[in-house]
Amino acid sequence: MATTDATDVRKTRERSRSIPGCDVAIIGAGPYGLSAAAHLAAVEGLEVRVFGEPMSFWQRQMPSGMLLRSPWAACNFSDPSSGWTLDHFRAEHDLAFGSPVPLERFIEYGRWFQRQLVPDVDRRSVRLVDMAPGGFRLQLEDGEDVMAARVIVAAGIAPFAWRPPAFSGLPAKLVSHSVDHPDLAPFAGRRVVVIGAGQSALESAAMLRERGADVEVLARQPAVHWLVRRWQHRMPVVSHALYAWPDVGPAGISHLVARPACYRRLPRATQDRLAVRSIRPAGAAWLVPRLSDVPIRMGVHVTAASRVDGHVRVTLGDGSERIADHALLATGYRVDVAKYEFLSTSIVAALSRVNGLPRLTSGFESTVPGLHFVGAPAAWSHGPLMRFVAGAAFASRAVSRAIVRAR
Repeated sequence: MATTDATDVRKTRERSRSIPGCDVAIIGAGPYGLSAAAHLAAVEGLEVRVFGEPMSFWQRQMPSGMLLRSPWAACNFSDPSSGWTLDHFRAEHDLAFGSPVPLERFIEYGRWFQRQLVPDVDRRSVRLVDMAPGGFRLQLEDGEDVMAARVIVAAGIAPFAWRPPAFSGLPAKLVSHSVDHPDLAPFAGRRVVVIGAGQSALESAAMLRERGADVEVLARQPAVHWLVRRWQHRMPVVSHALYAWPDVGPAGISHLVARPACYRRLPRATQDRLAVRSIRPAGAAWLVPRLSDVPIRMGVHVTAASRVDGHVRVTLGDGSERIADHALLATGYRVDVAKYEFLSTSIVAALSRVNGLPRLTSGFESTVPGLHFVGAPAAWSHGPLMRFVAGAAFASRAVSRAIVRAR
């Protein structure tokens, strides 16, 4: 029996050696994946492969006409020279746009960055990642296998869209999540209730109204929290003292969030408390005039939703009801890496997680040796900055250093 097992292991290793391989495979070609690839490309002798359609999440699952909430400096991708910035992109293409950054320009910038620094992206999707001798085996959408010594998961947040249980069982015609709509124009002339009080909810409501929909916002928070940020302060000295450059988190706390290495050293209870304060639902102040004629009902929660004569009926905790053509859930995302369908069951079982988020080292490595996570899944280990594009610079440098040390 032992001889048979040894023979099977040897055959598996021989098959693995016959499969095309690389040192690092990156799953995802958005801000985090492309930034990590740009940093690793500077490491001599390291073979890196990136899989996925560049900027696909932003193109296919964010609404056309959206403006990014993050400030200009926090929308940059990262590379070792820090030279391939939005400023560089805007100047090279002689474009006139500023902050808030339009979604379409951000997508163009990301693809420009990719063409310059990561030209050989493999646009095939990854169906399965599993552990194998010497690293990992990746199965691509066309059935081809690729071996990788290390894997960086930069696959974004689309699988984590949170849909409250009250809306379960209703068809997509009546209920959808904001992540489902690259274009809100089809809602023109329809009655829509938007659930939520964050940037996604408030901006979606504004865009729906501007496209001719009859809109109302419903949220359980007692009031809308409007963000007043550093660029809105008249005195630069005061603004720099209150807010760090990414503008993630309240005044003062923003500086801790912007320094993940320091944030990581705080007591766990303190990290958790600051994280809640830093990512609570809020809207950019520049949305206020665009919502002047949109009803916003705060302090209510949805207890039930049902289908009535081709419409959706939303029942609130105070007993009142809303009848609408559609309910748009702008209810955010709840990360659970087990929802990445390409991760094998054996990998998921080996991951140490906290409420779905993996425990990661300073080099973003999980409890599965050689498997790294960047972006929102890294937020428990490295703080709220990882939920924003601005975190790509820190994550890319940290992962690159860790992989170089491992070699």
